[in-house]
Amino acid sequence: MTDLNSQTSRDLLARRVRLLRVARGWSQEVLAELSGVHRNYIGHIERAEINAGLDNIEKIAQAFDMQVHALLAFHDLSEFAGLLKIEDGTGPYLPAFA
Repeated sequence: MTDLNSQTSRDLLARRVRLLRVARGWSQEVLAELSGVHRNYIGHIERAEINAGLDNIEKIAQAFDMQVHALLAFHDLSEFAGLLKIEDGTGPYLPAFA
């Protein structure tokens, strides 16, 4: 797994949103509907293509039934250990951020 210190906050948010969404079995469309944020915007966030606004981060956090600070808790991704097994091909595709 990539060192968290070598990634930007945008990269970390992208990975966290994607991991939370995949862990729940949601498509980007489902997350968009639950959060009230456009599906394309969710995709841009997950690819770290945009600097997400705080209002939209809050909407996404609410869709995941969590506080904003919990969504932005990048220090502990251990809850996603099974999903992060990209190298051996057992987990879902998640872009590697370097």
